[in-house]
Amino acid sequence: MQFIDLQTQQKRIAAQIDENIKKVLAHGLYVQGPEIDLLEKKLADFVQVNHGIVCSSGTTALQIALMALDIGQGDEVITTPFSFFATVEAMVLLSITPIFVDIDPRTYNLDPDLLEAAITPKTKAIIPVSLYGQCADFEKINAIAAKHRLPVIEDAAQSFGAQHHGRMSCGLSTISCTSFFPSKPLGAYGDGGACFTNDDKLAEKMRMILNHGQKQRYVHEVIGINGRLSTLQAAILLAKFDIFQDELDARQTVAAWYKKYLPAPYQAPFIESFNYSAYGQYTTRVKNREALQAALKSHDIPTAVHYPGTLNKQPVFKNTALFDKSFPQAEAAGAEVLSLPFHPYMTEEQVKTVASVLEVCQG
Repeated sequence: MQFIDLQTQQKRIAAQIDENIKKVLAHGLYVQGPEIDLLEKKLADFVQVNHGIVCSSGTTALQIALMALDIGQGDEVITTPFSFFATVEAMVLLSITPIFVDIDPRTYNLDPDLLEAAITPKTKAIIPVSLYGQCADFEKINAIAAKHRLPVIEDAAQSFGAQHHGRMSCGLSTISCTSFFPSKPLGAYGDGGACFTNDDKLAEKMRMILNHGQKQRYVHEVIGINGRLSTLQAAILLAKFDIFQDELDARQTVAAWYKKYLPAPYQAPFIESFNYSAYGQYTTRVKNREALQAALKSHDIPTAVHYPGTLNKQPVFKNTALFDKSFPQAEAAGAEVLSLPFHPYMTEEQVKTVASVLEVCQG
C-alpha cells in the first residue's frame, strides 16, 4: 500500500502530460512560457480571485507575500505553532518575529479566540494555516484583522480546493499562498507554488518580486528574488488540473470510507460544518503512536507524523525567547497525531485493510 499514489494518477494523464511537455520542448520558452499565463488564469478562475501568480515553491510564495506587504525587520506576524517549518522560515528569513497562538484541538488550526490577545503595536500581519486540507476560521480571523487593520495571509499549502462558507481556499484573505509540492492535493513533479489576491497593486508587486524585482528587463523597481516557476512544471500542472475536481470528489469518498470503517477509539478528522476539506492529509490521534506505526508497517501500511512537535521548539530557536513558550494544545497534538494512507485512488478495500489492522493493534 502506498501513502500517496502518484503512479496511478500519472498513468491516467500520461498522454496529456507528454503532449504538454512536447509543446514546451517545441517552443523552448522554459522560463515564463505561455503555459505560465494559462495556468495562472485557470487557477485564479478556480479560486475566484482576480490574480493567480505562480512561483517556485510554497515557501517562496509566503516570502513573496510578506515582501509585497513590506513586512520585515522588527515586525511581528502572528501564526500557529503547529505547521511545517516553512510557515515561520519565510518570516525569519526576512527578520520578522513569529508570534505563536495555540490551536483549536478539534481542527488543529489557529484558535481565533486566542488571536486578539496576541496583537501588539508591532503586529503587521496574521498567517493562519489551513492544516490538513481544512480552512482555518477565516470568518472570525478576518473580522479581528479588520478591526486592527491587519492583512491576513492564508498559508493554504495543504488546502487548495477546500472551501470555507462556500468560498474557495486561497480566496479568503489579503494574499493566499499554496504549494504544488508533489504530495499536495494539486502537485507538480517537483517544487512549485502560487500566490492569490484581488488587489491589483499587490499582484503587480508580487510579479516583480518573483522576477528579481523587475517588470521591464534590467529595470529593478524593488528588491526581489528568483522565484519563477518552471514552464515544464506549469505544463504538468495544467494536465493535472484537468482532473483536479474529479480527484477532490474522490477524496471525499475515501474520507467517507475512513469515517465508516475506523474502529473506536480512532476518530475521523473533525470538519467544521461550514468547511469543505481538500484532505491534504488524513490525520487521526493515537496514544501509542510508535508501537502502532511499527505494527502498521509490519502489514506494509505506511504512516507519517504531521507534525511531531511545535515550531518554537525547533533547535534553531533554542537560544531565543520563543523556545521557552508553551502551547498546550499544539504540544498535545504533536505527541498524538498520525496520518494514514490517503489519496484519490484508494479503494474501499484498502481503507478496510487499514481499519482492520488498526482494530487489531489498538491495544
